[in-house]
This record gives sequence, C-alpha cells and structure tokens, in this order.
Amino acid sequence: MLLQVDGLRKTFGRRTAVDNVGFSLDVGEIVGFLGPNGAGKTTTMRMIAGYLEPDDGAAKVFNIDVAQDRRRAQERVGYLPEGAPLYGEMTPWTFLRFVGEARGMSKEAARHAVRRAAQDARLGDSIDQPIETLSKGYRRRVGLAAALLHDPLLLILDEPTDGLDPNQRAAVRDLIKRLGEERGLIISTHSLEEVEAVCTRAILIDKGRIIVDKTPAALAEEFGSLEKAFRTLTGGEERA
Repeated sequence: MLLQVDGLRKTFGRRTAVDNVGFSLDVGEIVGFLGPNGAGKTTTMRMIAGYLEPDDGAAKVFNIDVAQDRRRAQERVGYLPEGAPLYGEMTPWTFLRFVGEARGMSKEAARHAVRRAAQDARLGDSIDQPIETLSKGYRRRVGLAAALLHDPLLLILDEPTDGLDPNQRAAVRDLIKRLGEERGLIISTHSLEEVEAVCTRAILIDKGRIIVDKTPAALAEEFGSLEKAFRTLTGGEERA
C-alpha cells in the first residue's frame, strides 16, 4: 500500500482541526479532498507530507511512519502547497537546480532530475524564462516540477488549479491525470468539476472528520449531482 492513514488527530488550542481521519491510497488512484473552508483538508495534507506532527494517529508511506522517520518518508512524497513560494528573478531551470541541490543532490544528479521533472510538468520553452514573466498556469507548473524533482510516488497537491483560467485549468487537469497513471495523488480542491474530471475517489471532510469516501460517480448517482452531495453532507442543504 502506497499510503495508509490511521486515526490522525490535530488540535490547535481548544479547536480540533482533524479528528480521527483514516484512509488508504495506492498507485493509480487520484483522491479529491473536498470540504468547506476550515474543514481540515490542508492540516491533514500537511501531516501526511511531514510538515506538521499529529497529536495522535499515524500516516505511513510504504509502511514508513512519517512522524517517526520524516526524512525517509519525504523522499517518497512530493508536496505542492497552495501558493508555493517561487523566486521570480530565477528561471525555472535555475530554481529547480537550486531545489535539487538543497535536497542534497549532486550537481549532475540535479541537472538530470530537472530535465525529467521539467518534461513531466510540461514546462517547454518556459524553462529559460524568468519565473516572474510566466503566466500563473506556468508558475503552478514550476511548483509542480519542484514537487516532482525527486520522482516521488505520492503527490499531494493543495488547490493546484486555483486562480487559473479555463484553458490553464484544463491543461493542469490533463497533466494530473497523466501523472496519476503511475503515482498516487491527493488533491485538495473547492472545484467539484475538477473532482469529477480527474479523481477516482472523493473524500469529503467536514469539521475535521471524514464524512464520506466514494467515487464521484457513486456520489452523483446517490444524490443527483456532486454539488447536491456536497451541500447535503456538509449541512448546506437538508435531506428531503
């Protein structure tokens, strides 16, 4: 199993942000994290990625406990946070080489990794242009290439198409579907259309708990549409 999550819990003061979250994920699956603002999606993703320690429970990547052996686990995880920082004066090539060398890669290994990640992220001719001159869609691709640099089997993407125009969203969705053929992906999004377009499963989180874990098609069939399922299950619309 690529990822096994059991009983994750995280509190901030008196507020419980994540409460007993558990699920599994294997290669070839693309899981969409859905939920209202403040539901616990990003907190859960940060714990799985090793950037936040849980109060209780465990996330294991290839049976490596993320909290107990973070370095080894993170070698197998690529994480793209929402609004990932980039250095605008750098080109994607120099930025990605910097990231690779910061990860401990040799100069030659970093060059090889940058070429592969740039191809996977479809950076094309933008590889030699200053990042600050790129469109928002291509800047997101640079962030995605950075997450892919060490060739992880688990990708965690927080709002990967947020703020993109329809053409840019379609291009990133096609890229996500292709990457999901040989990896496991978790995508946090507010876009129900995106979940229907690319995800094999939808996990709905509300008030820190998983409410449902089904395929988008099954949810749409049960409730009439994915939007109706979301509104009903999160209290936005009462059941008839």
